[in-house]
Amino acid sequence: MKHSTRTRSLLRAAALAGGIAATLAISGCAAAPAETLDNGDKKAVTIAVFSGWDEGIAASELWKAVLTKEGYDVTLEEAEPAPVFSGLSTGDYDLTLDVWLPTTHKTYIEKFGDTVEDLGAWNNDAKLTIAVNEDAPITSLDELKDNAAAFGSRLIGIDPGAGLTEATQDKVIPEYGLEKFDFLTSGTPAMLSELKAATKAGENVVVTLWRPHWAYDAFPIRDLKDPKGALGDAEGIHSFSRTGFDEDYPQLTTWFKNFSFDSDKLFSLENAMFNEGDSKDYGPIVEQWIADNQEYVDSLTS
Repeated sequence: MKHSTRTRSLLRAAALAGGIAATLAISGCAAAPAETLDNGDKKAVTIAVFSGWDEGIAASELWKAVLTKEGYDVTLEEAEPAPVFSGLSTGDYDLTLDVWLPTTHKTYIEKFGDTVEDLGAWNNDAKLTIAVNEDAPITSLDELKDNAAAFGSRLIGIDPGAGLTEATQDKVIPEYGLEKFDFLTSGTPAMLSELKAATKAGENVVVTLWRPHWAYDAFPIRDLKDPKGALGDAEGIHSFSRTGFDEDYPQLTTWFKNFSFDSDKLFSLENAMFNEGDSKDYGPIVEQWIADNQEYVDSLTS
């Protein structure tokens, strides 16, 4: 049977349309990337990490490894605290794990408190410290003045502009009468180098430090008591989320509200990542740490 030109065109169009429909049907049958998991959580989660804050980097890398095995698609994004809080408030980030309260990040919470949610503290031992070698002849800051000679009258600090340096200059030195000490401030690497050399040589050393830090796992040191409270009280390290996080991630909300990471374990993970390790690819280091601490890691999602 002959077909007119117009009829042949219509038939070709119908065939083409049918082909497209078939293609779409086939595509529709293909498994689309899952947006949610069986537990009701969204699959993709973005965790903001404060740049240079080792404890937050360590905790975030640990959770990335844990959640990836649970089927989540985890993205870590580094930024300074101000843009992190701003990003949480607008929903650009889902979560951050390194908020120090009640003091360090108080102003951010006052500004963004209505648009972020506190999931609780996972460590309550965050504080500024003055540390000495483990076998030093003193145990308290109020003994340091009378034992200056044992430490060569040298107090090793970190960066000149650091908050810890300011607290040491404005509070510790005047309140404990340490004006005759030579307070050396050049940077954290220099302080750690002095600490490593002194403890290896069995010499006395006194340094400004803070918890949590991997140095507590790497070197035989202890904090000096601070009876006058010159360095302030310990703070909690909290997880904070954007508003609505609990609705999008009911399971993650439960896990992070129950999250606890004691200082000794945190020190060991930081030490493995930032001191013993020689790579910025933290994945294999974290996986090995998980294998060595499997019972604890399993408890995070139990």
